[in-house]
Amino acid sequence: MKHAAKSIRAFIGAKNFDESRQFYKDLGFEESILSKSMSLFKVSDKLGFYLQNAYVKDWVDNSMLFLEVDDVNRYWDELQKLGLQQKYEGVKLTPIREESWGKECFLHDPSGILWHFGEFY
Repeated sequence: MKHAAKSIRAFIGAKNFDESRQFYKDLGFEESILSKSMSLFKVSDKLGFYLQNAYVKDWVDNSMLFLEVDDVNRYWDELQKLGLQQKYEGVKLTPIREESWGKECFLHDPSGILWHFGEFY
């Protein structure tokens, strides 16, 4: 196929839709409500995901997203300052880990979705 892709967006679920909507706004995403059961959350015109008012435990427990950032150390510091672990039950932060390809830190959202925030070397 020969056409230029413009963006890619994952669909993720939420155990508690309203709580997850607030969580992602607190994380710095901009919400566009698409319907009463779906919102688009973006950090730029081309980077975003769809949050659905749908929860299937096996699906959500196995969902992961990777967001490449320009400085994972700064991002980690900013994540810690947000206090998301204190505000939302089940939210877990895992410190930066260095790998052969770069480094990353991790965040579990209130539903259990695992986010990787990474920086490539």
